[in-house]
Amino acid sequence: MRRSASTVVVAAALAVGGLVANPAYAISAHYTPEGVCGPGFGRVSTDGSRAVKTPSGHVFGRVYLLYNRRTGQNCVVTIKSAYVGTATRTSATLVTQVRRHRDEPVTTAHKSDSGKYKYYAGPVKLYAKGLCVKYSGLIADTRSINGEIATGGRNTWGNCG
Repeated sequence: MRRSASTVVVAAALAVGGLVANPAYAISAHYTPEGVCGPGFGRVSTDGSRAVKTPSGHVFGRVYLLYNRRTGQNCVVTIKSAYVGTATRTSATLVTQVRRHRDEPVTTAHKSDSGKYKYYAGPVKLYAKGLCVKYSGLIADTRSINGEIATGGRNTWGNCG
C-alpha cells in the first residue's frame, strides 16, 4: 500500500511540474480579449471569434471582436496559442463602414496593430455604432524562412447596427 501511495504522490508531482514547467502557456492564459480591450468591452455574440489558422489547418490562435455599448467602439485583438512567448509577426485589424452624411456613399475606416509580439496584437479600436465591420488577425511562424502564416477573421460586412 505504501508503494502505491508514493507512486500517486510522484505522479501528482510530475503532473503539477508539467503545468509549472510551461510558463509561456501560463502567461498567455492570463490574456483575455476583455482584459486586452479594457473595461466595458464584451465579446460580440454573433461571429465575434474566429480561429487564426494556416492553410494546412494548424491553429496558431484566435482573433476576437468586442463591442463597448457605452462608447460605441469595436475592439479587435489577436491572441496567440502557438509560439507563445516567442516574438513572431502578429496583427489585429478592424475595418468599419463610415457614412458622414445620409446622402453620401459609404466609405471605410481601417486600423491595424502589427509587430513582433510574444502574446497578442491589439487592441485595435474604432467607433462603429450603427456601422458594419470586418475584422482579421494574423500570426506568422517566423522561426524559419518558409514559416507558415495563419490568418482568420471575417472579410464580409457584419455586426451592423
